[in-house]
Amino acid sequence: MFKQLFKKDQTKSNQWIFGTMLAFGIIGLIASFVLSVEEFHLLKNPDTVLSCTFNLVLNCATVMKTWQASVFGFPNMFIGLMAYPIVITVALAGLASVRFPRWFMVAANIGYLLGAAFAYWLFFNSVYDIEVLCPWCLVVTFSTTILLATITHYNLRENNFTLSKARNAQVQNFLKKDFDKLVVAVWIVLLVALVFAKFGADLFA
Repeated sequence: MFKQLFKKDQTKSNQWIFGTMLAFGIIGLIASFVLSVEEFHLLKNPDTVLSCTFNLVLNCATVMKTWQASVFGFPNMFIGLMAYPIVITVALAGLASVRFPRWFMVAANIGYLLGAAFAYWLFFNSVYDIEVLCPWCLVVTFSTTILLATITHYNLRENNFTLSKARNAQVQNFLKKDFDKLVVAVWIVLLVALVFAKFGADLFA
């Protein structure tokens, strides 16, 4: 009876984890696709007004013209077009109850972490160096944050990082109390606060 209840709870948890991963993988892919289209519009006409340009602060075109927008020699959004389909595939497989090997999920976690690190590098460059924000890029940053949180939650729950018995017990207690979700929520609120502290009323000018 206990095993059946545990299995039911785990199935429900997996549905939440991989369902969230699927949703934000799709959102990230859409954002990357729109940015790619806007990039082509900008290349055809440097003076065009993009759909994601609202004012001097929220302005995709300005960000796209900086060196940070093509760090690897091609537009950054192309990375999203390659990466998010992989995320979506993992999410769909997870929803289909596919059991991935431990090494695969750890490798995926590292990949998600690198993607989030790159997104945050771009975010802080936009806020404090370029001093202009790209709305769709913010969507990508938010999506990568949630994606990293979901896969990390899964790997911690499954102890795929092979923590010691004592440390794993602490982690499981942390997860059961939803403290990881609280950390993510506080982090997002902090990022929003940083944006408002930097730009203030200019966001709506």
